Amino acid sequence: MNSLDLLLDKLYNTNELSRDELIYVLENLDEEHTQKLFDYARRTRDRYYGNKVYMRGLIEFSNICRMNCLYCGIRAGNSKAERYRLSEEEIFECCREGYALGYRTFVLQSGEDPWYTADRVVSIIARIKKSFPDAAITLSIGERDDDEYRAFFEAGAERYLLRHETASKSLYERLHPGASFDNRRRCLWVLKEIGYQVGAGFIVGLPGQTKQDLVEDLLFLKQLNPHMIGIGPFIPHKETPLGKEKAGTVEDTLVMVALARLLVPDCLLPATTAMGTLHPRGRELALMAGANVVMPNLSPVWARPKYELYQNKICIGEEAAHCRSCIERRINSVSMEVDMGRGDHYKFRQKRDKFA
Repeated sequence: MNSLDLLLDKLYNTNELSRDELIYVLENLDEEHTQKLFDYARRTRDRYYGNKVYMRGLIEFSNICRMNCLYCGIRAGNSKAERYRLSEEEIFECCREGYALGYRTFVLQSGEDPWYTADRVVSIIARIKKSFPDAAITLSIGERDDDEYRAFFEAGAERYLLRHETASKSLYERLHPGASFDNRRRCLWVLKEIGYQVGAGFIVGLPGQTKQDLVEDLLFLKQLNPHMIGIGPFIPHKETPLGKEKAGTVEDTLVMVALARLLVPDCLLPATTAMGTLHPRGRELALMAGANVVMPNLSPVWARPKYELYQNKICIGEEAAHCRSCIERRINSVSMEVDMGRGDHYKFRQKRDKFA
């Protein structure tokens, strides 16, 4: 048994590796050991969640953004983006349709759009919770003030997704002009303290990113211990400063998904749409590497092409019902089953069961 086998066994058995050990793994993985890594990731996921894949209904309600992240197609500086904003009524209608299709988690995602004040967001949350009290609401609306995070939680939002994007301060500040690396991380700790199920995550294959940077991402996740981890490949958008850069790879992203699963074994891990954009079976491959969440799109069909974070995004022309049946077939093809329930994190599920 070589040292790579020993390290993968240690990771599987203890859910820990040091910085140097992780770098060694990344520098020496071959095809055989990559398959062993994926196998260990699947076994670890199944220990907590079985073969279930949790469905979240995604509603992209505004592509207006005050930020200017260099890689993002809806950055403020992209004057060619066709901007839109859904009203409270339109957002509610997406939820109503999703609820009728069986969804019990709604992910409300947007650019950092100041029009949605704290009061407006609270009103949207309260209306959804009043009509669909058994559904979970996840927000993914960027950096806000701490008191706003608390107000959203008190109104009924239970989960918050805020990718840390990269754990390298120099890379973060280069890619996010005017943004604070330290505040981004601070927001994640505040969200945890408030009581949210918190999602972090990062991009694989960013221009200038090193293996050491990726190891720092994994170690930050280990330290934060989030409930959800979103990992996707960098995909360039032609109307951004990084438009001519090379995309990240499916292979590198799958390795990161599997390592994240083993380091944070009870996390909920999406098979991202970006994976399906780079490879026709990208989401299935992510499920085979330890992922267990998919997020079909419930946004109005007219809005979807406009929420273009990266180019060639898949699933933008399909009705919500078709989206669900298509992804269900894909999930079944890798011997997993769809779960349309709330899909709470393992620890939160134990709490709910205790008080049920």
